[in-house]
Amino acid sequence: MASNTTGTLNYFIAPPDGSRPYTNINADSTTGKPIHNWIQEPHVMQIEDVRGKEELYKLDNAGFQYGREAAKHTSFLKDDEIEREYYPESIDLIKRVTGATSIVIFDHTIRRRRPGEVDDSPQKRQPVPLVHVDQTTASSIARVHRHLPPTEAPALLRRRFQIINLWRPISHAAVDWPLALCDFRSVNVEKDLLPVALIYPDREGETLGVKYNQDHQWKYMKGMTPEEFVLIKCFDSIQDGSVARVTPHTGFQDPNTPDGTPLRESIELRALVFYD
Repeated sequence: MASNTTGTLNYFIAPPDGSRPYTNINADSTTGKPIHNWIQEPHVMQIEDVRGKEELYKLDNAGFQYGREAAKHTSFLKDDEIEREYYPESIDLIKRVTGATSIVIFDHTIRRRRPGEVDDSPQKRQPVPLVHVDQTTASSIARVHRHLPPTEAPALLRRRFQIINLWRPISHAAVDWPLALCDFRSVNVEKDLLPVALIYPDREGETLGVKYNQDHQWKYMKGMTPEEFVLIKCFDSIQDGSVARVTPHTGFQDPNTPDGTPLRESIELRALVFYD
């Protein structure tokens, strides 16, 4: 039985002074507050539970795709073990689902919700309460140059490539602060999306801020377990309107969450996905 819900989703408003929007990847370690120059705009949105009809949502039509396959690696405690054990099985999974030729996983993030703790380092990442897309076209191309040898990058950029996140709960079902995904077919690419500089300690990336649109169609799968996953498209080099290009997404507080529910823990891998 579907469990549709509502959530207060935080959308993006550009800086009123017209300056270039930016976000610092780390929160202020003293105040715990995010460092950015844009404005958050909360909106209560209907969020449809797609459990039981998840087959309707594919990477090429909606921009995301659910599946069920338990990971062999289950501890998710040490980065070197994750890279050695979880990366290879995830590459195999993404290849089988997408039909891609080659895949390069370039990073992963573990999120554990810890109320009151400051999200000021990669070891303290929490669910993101902001509608966003992880990459822009420019930052996606930069990722290829950053993670592939200079002898290979130009040829790869002439073929279809994507950036896809593989997201799954760890330890227990993600009932607390689930992940909401916006169906690409309800997104106005020209009006809803705006590049935002993402400031790292040693470099700069770029994400997409998402402006409120009443037509956005939000989806989630209630109670996703560690045996379930979702692929989230963050970029596609095919931009002629024939396929979904991106998936705005956000963590959200489900008002129907029972007291005492275990706090959300999840992992996402981010992968460059290439096709012949």
